[in-house]
Amino acid sequence: MSRYRFVCTLTFGDIYGQVIAWLVVIFLSLAVSLSVFATSPVFALAAVGLILVLSLPFLLFAFVTTLFSHVEMYAVESALQTRRVRPAAETPTPTSEVTA
Repeated sequence: MSRYRFVCTLTFGDIYGQVIAWLVVIFLSLAVSLSVFATSPVFALAAVGLILVLSLPFLLFAFVTTLFSHVEMYAVESALQTRRVRPAAETPTPTSEVTA
Protein backbone atom coordinates (compact mmCIF):
# COMPACT_ATOMS: atom_id res chain seq x y z
CA MET A 1 0.00 0.00 0.00
CA SER A 2 2.94 2.36 0.45
CA ARG A 3 3.53 2.34 -3.29
CA TYR A 4 0.23 4.06 -3.99
CA ARG A 5 -1.29 7.33 -2.89
CA PHE A 6 -5.07 7.63 -2.63
CA VAL A 7 -6.59 11.09 -3.07
CA CYS A 8 -10.28 11.92 -2.64
CA THR A 9 -11.35 14.91 -4.72
CA LEU A 10 -14.95 14.83 -3.54
CA THR A 11 -16.34 18.21 -2.59
CA PHE A 12 -19.63 19.21 -1.04
CA GLY A 13 -20.77 20.55 -4.42
CA ASP A 14 -20.49 17.05 -5.86
CA ILE A 15 -23.00 15.62 -3.40
CA TYR A 16 -25.13 18.73 -2.92
CA GLY A 17 -27.85 17.48 -5.29
CA GLN A 18 -27.97 14.13 -3.53
CA VAL A 19 -28.38 15.80 -0.14
CA ILE A 20 -31.23 17.92 -1.53
CA ALA A 21 -32.90 14.83 -3.02
CA TRP A 22 -32.66 12.99 0.30
CA LEU A 23 -34.18 15.96 2.16
CA VAL A 24 -37.04 16.11 -0.35
CA VAL A 25 -37.75 12.41 0.17
CA ILE A 26 -37.73 12.83 3.95
CA PHE A 27 -40.03 15.85 3.90
CA LEU A 28 -42.43 14.23 1.44
CA SER A 29 -42.65 11.09 3.56
CA LEU A 30 -43.27 13.19 6.66
CA ALA A 31 -45.98 15.17 4.85
CA VAL A 32 -47.67 11.96 3.75
CA SER A 33 -47.52 10.53 7.26
CA LEU A 34 -48.92 13.69 8.85
CA SER A 35 -51.77 13.85 6.36
CA VAL A 36 -52.73 10.22 6.90
CA PHE A 37 -51.94 10.10 10.63
CA ALA A 38 -55.38 11.39 11.64
CA THR A 39 -57.23 8.55 9.89
CA SER A 40 -54.90 5.60 10.45
CA PRO A 41 -51.65 5.97 12.39
CA VAL A 42 -50.42 2.50 11.52
CA PHE A 43 -50.75 3.19 7.79
CA ALA A 44 -48.94 6.52 8.23
CA LEU A 45 -45.96 4.91 9.95
CA ALA A 46 -45.90 2.11 7.39
CA ALA A 47 -45.91 4.64 4.54
CA VAL A 48 -42.96 6.54 6.03
CA GLY A 49 -41.02 3.32 6.59
CA LEU A 50 -41.76 2.07 3.10
CA ILE A 51 -40.71 5.33 1.46
CA LEU A 52 -37.47 5.52 3.43
CA VAL A 53 -36.60 1.85 3.03
CA LEU A 54 -37.23 1.86 -0.71
CA SER A 55 -35.42 5.14 -1.40
CA LEU A 56 -32.37 4.59 0.81
CA PRO A 57 -30.62 1.94 -1.36
CA PHE A 58 -30.90 4.12 -4.47
CA LEU A 59 -29.57 7.20 -2.71
CA LEU A 60 -26.73 5.21 -1.14
CA PHE A 61 -25.85 3.75 -4.53
CA ALA A 62 -25.72 7.24 -6.04
CA PHE A 63 -23.51 8.50 -3.22
CA VAL A 64 -21.12 5.54 -3.28
CA THR A 65 -20.68 5.68 -7.06
CA THR A 66 -20.04 9.43 -6.80
CA LEU A 67 -17.48 8.80 -4.07
CA PHE A 68 -15.69 6.07 -6.02
CA SER A 69 -15.53 8.20 -9.14
CA HIS A 70 -13.73 10.91 -7.13
CA VAL A 71 -11.09 8.65 -5.58
CA GLU A 72 -7.83 8.77 -7.51
CA MET A 73 -4.88 6.46 -7.10
CA TYR A 74 -1.34 7.47 -7.97
CA ALA A 75 1.78 5.35 -8.04
CA VAL A 76 4.44 6.75 -5.72
CA GLU A 77 8.05 6.06 -6.55
CA SER A 78 10.09 5.24 -3.50
CA ALA A 79 13.49 6.75 -2.79
CA LEU A 80 15.21 3.50 -3.75
CA GLN A 81 13.59 3.45 -7.17
CA THR A 82 14.39 7.08 -7.94
CA ARG A 83 18.03 6.97 -6.83
CA ARG A 84 20.36 7.14 -9.78
CA VAL A 85 22.71 4.29 -10.25
CA ARG A 86 26.18 5.46 -11.19
CA PRO A 87 27.75 3.89 -14.26
CA ALA A 88 30.44 1.27 -13.69
CA ALA A 89 33.25 3.58 -14.88
CA GLU A 90 32.49 6.08 -12.13
CA THR A 91 32.16 3.63 -9.28
CA PRO A 92 35.35 3.21 -7.33
CA THR A 93 36.70 -0.28 -7.15
CA PRO A 94 37.32 -1.56 -3.68
CA THR A 95 40.97 -2.15 -2.89
CA SER A 96 42.16 -4.64 -0.41
CA GLU A 97 45.31 -3.97 1.47
CA VAL A 98 47.03 -6.70 3.28
CA THR A 99 49.66 -5.71 5.74
CA ALA A 100 51.76 -8.22 7.47
